[in-house]
Amino acid sequence: METLRYSLDSEGIAHLRLDDGKVNAMDLPWFEALNGLLDRAERDRPQALLISGRPGFFSAGLNLKVIPTLEGDDRRRFLDAFGGTMLRVWTLPIPTVAACTGHAIAGGALLAFACDRRYALDGAYRIQMNETRNAMALPSWALAICRSALPPLHWTEALLHARAYSPAESVELGFFHGLLAGESDEIAPALAAAESFRGIHIPSYLRTKQRLRTPEADAVRALFETEHA
Repeated sequence: METLRYSLDSEGIAHLRLDDGKVNAMDLPWFEALNGLLDRAERDRPQALLISGRPGFFSAGLNLKVIPTLEGDDRRRFLDAFGGTMLRVWTLPIPTVAACTGHAIAGGALLAFACDRRYALDGAYRIQMNETRNAMALPSWALAICRSALPPLHWTEALLHARAYSPAESVELGFFHGLLAGESDEIAPALAAAESFRGIHIPSYLRTKQRLRTPEADAVRALFETEHA
């Protein structure tokens, strides 16, 4: 079973679907597969990239069964792949839209926050950066991505206190741009947002995004060695 699937429609919108049949947990093969599809998207040069999850889950984040088994270089390689992949999405030279079709927790929330626009399925789902409740300190690269998506008023509560938010609260507080409805075409608002990017001049978008985010991305990437040790 392919856990990540990519397609490009006739209107120039690329769609990356995350579906492992479970909670879309992230591990090293998952990051390698995602980067391969991001390579493909960059070659295709779509007008936008839509990233959606499976019913009930966008992603629950890192595979917590794998992390305790990793030591030394293996742990460093895993964390570097995590940070490098999220920063790549954040600086991708293509407009990006996240359609959170359920829970978006920890790394799952980070993947959504790394996208330009974000939509969440209305319902009993959690949007949460829960690291400080799981004995994990957020690295600088993750904080940079979160600060770009979350209003400063909520940094303490969301990042230090690890509060869980409902999709509706996430929209009300400005974390997300709109709600998805639980219907057959539930990702329609996110797809419409992706289609709205057709008027964007991609080379200008790329240069502006580089100037906006690359200096900070380079600065936090330089901290991988010490923070991922």
